[in-house]
Amino acid sequence: MRTSSPLFLLGALSAVAGSAVAGVDTSQWKCKSCPFEKTGSSGSVDVGAGYVSDDSAKFGNYTGLGEKGPFLVAGGAARYRGEDGLYGTVTAADLGLDVRSLAAEVGQEGRYALRFGYAEIPHRLSDSAMTPFLGNGGSVLTLPGGYPAATTAAMPLATTLQNVDIGFKRTRYDLGASVLNGENWSYRVDLRRDVRDGTQRTSGSFYTNGTHLVNPVDQVTDQLELSTSYTSRVWQATLAYHASLYRSGPEALTWTNAFLSAPIGNTSGQLAQAPSNQFHQIVASAGYEFSPTLRASAEIAFGRMTQDAAYLAATTNPGLVVPPLPQQSLQGRADTLNASLRLSAAPNDRLRLNATYTHDERDNQTPIASYPSVSTDMFVGLPRSNQAYSFTQDKFRLSADYRGPVSLKTSVGADHDTRKRPQQEAETTREATLWGRIGFQPDEKVTLALKGAHAQRTASDYLSVASIVPPENPLLRKYNMADRTRDTAGLRADFAATENVSIGLGADVAYDDYTNSTIGLLDGRTASFGGDVSFALSDVTQLNFYAQAERISSRQAGSATFAQPDWKGKNEDAIDLVGVGVKHTAINGRLELGADLVFSRSRSDVTVETAAANPGFPQANTSLDMFKLRATYRLSENMSLTGLYWYERYTSADWMVEGVLPATIPNLLAFGEQPPHYTVNVVQVALRYRF
Repeated sequence: MRTSSPLFLLGALSAVAGSAVAGVDTSQWKCKSCPFEKTGSSGSVDVGAGYVSDDSAKFGNYTGLGEKGPFLVAGGAARYRGEDGLYGTVTAADLGLDVRSLAAEVGQEGRYALRFGYAEIPHRLSDSAMTPFLGNGGSVLTLPGGYPAATTAAMPLATTLQNVDIGFKRTRYDLGASVLNGENWSYRVDLRRDVRDGTQRTSGSFYTNGTHLVNPVDQVTDQLELSTSYTSRVWQATLAYHASLYRSGPEALTWTNAFLSAPIGNTSGQLAQAPSNQFHQIVASAGYEFSPTLRASAEIAFGRMTQDAAYLAATTNPGLVVPPLPQQSLQGRADTLNASLRLSAAPNDRLRLNATYTHDERDNQTPIASYPSVSTDMFVGLPRSNQAYSFTQDKFRLSADYRGPVSLKTSVGADHDTRKRPQQEAETTREATLWGRIGFQPDEKVTLALKGAHAQRTASDYLSVASIVPPENPLLRKYNMADRTRDTAGLRADFAATENVSIGLGADVAYDDYTNSTIGLLDGRTASFGGDVSFALSDVTQLNFYAQAERISSRQAGSATFAQPDWKGKNEDAIDLVGVGVKHTAINGRLELGADLVFSRSRSDVTVETAAANPGFPQANTSLDMFKLRATYRLSENMSLTGLYWYERYTSADWMVEGVLPATIPNLLAFGEQPPHYTVNVVQVALRYRF
């Protein structure tokens, strides 16, 4: 093939430029890669329908596709941008489902912006629960005729059980505004309301008899954030105020006792709901650039949490004589302090140094009082006192990033973490960590990355806390306050096998050793291995495979006799994931296809070793098979047809609940929930119009 010389090309281009520039009409030229948005309006609208083949709370959790039947496909987006800087955007998604969302923003570039948002998210917990109680979803649960009874076998469950769906919906509202004042100052206000409405699981008991209950959810959280910021070439500063107000609906859940409780029992019980509370915080942050190679930043925040909801009565049992409460509410208050300081320096183009100090503190000012104790509304116990736990944490980090010759990149660092917990078993813990990362390319087709860390945590003398009743075994070490050695390592390798094939492999391992724990968590191991392969089969077809395997194990020791350890437990979890994805373009680019196939398996084994030869627990496991096929066919310049087929099959086995029906356990009126199983097919078709 003949090629023209560079000098000839330059000469030809110069001649063309000199003779033709004046006569070229550039008014219709379009810049398809320019970063600036075009003026005018544009958008798209999706309208269609879909169908779900089966009911499943598990499948519908967070997807909004939990109910069998048709659903509406509706959504879209629109934008406008004027030459004077005015703009507006609106996006809507899944308007026909319980996961619908809507967001809008209008404003003028460099002057102001107004924002609005709305979203719904369903959290579906169960569709297999059964209960004889009436009034589910409210704050008072009653029972039909035939109750109470001595045991679940004597209850008229066959005629009184009813199915009940358990779950709640979160609705979020957002409203915000931003104003820019000149080149340096900006102001921002954001409002958010989260509403949770529905039900969730809870349970209550009377001495040795327990009952699963449907608990109402009626909660509102309002958040407000105000901030002002100043920005210049060397200074950046922000002052902000944040408030969060949580309010709960009913103060208590009251239920009728389903079990005979004579002679000293109660006919009804009461459970307090989460109390209303508030959090207020003032935050100030600043950053200063001393030079292009030296920068410092700092942040400090003062907060206060309060909770002063009125107490419920200590018991609803009229047969118990209980001393009066020392006060009518908790009068809870905790002050928080969060501060950080960061310094970053770049002595040269290859080296960057960083130093960070972080301080977190919670000072619990809640009054301590002695309260009467009542056990399951049946017995009066010894008085108990609340504890006002506080803590402080100081964390230092030093790190260096170095870019070596050719492709070498290294990072090393050291962390030190000190935590103080007054009035707890180990008042002080100190943890030092050394870590490093290195990446390099031994070949233009191979990239390697290696990381590792070693951490050592030591605790002060571990002492029994007098306020804990009954007392704990003095040999016990809680895992978050125990001496621990932690080692982690990871390796990642990427290969460009050919021009069209790339391969990635990775492995991560971690080991925790609680060296001085006799009773409690003894050690834990985690290993993860994965790989992915990408193929560019042609200009219109891409294929990728991926696989991941993770193994988690831990050992703990305990004592059934409040002495030396006499049993050990071991947990072993395994998670495996394999997937393949493909993208293909056909019919001269008018048809775009995409498919994903995923297989996931997990299993959990729990064994307990004692002096007796006890059989192990059955294995708990889950499996998930998922296939998605997506297609978009362009009917015209502005109109497209989109389609989706989604198949998902889920099975699980859990020995803790499997086979436990409402009457299986004589002294437990259970929901009878079984491990979820489902096979669901989803089909949807929609028209997309672009304007």
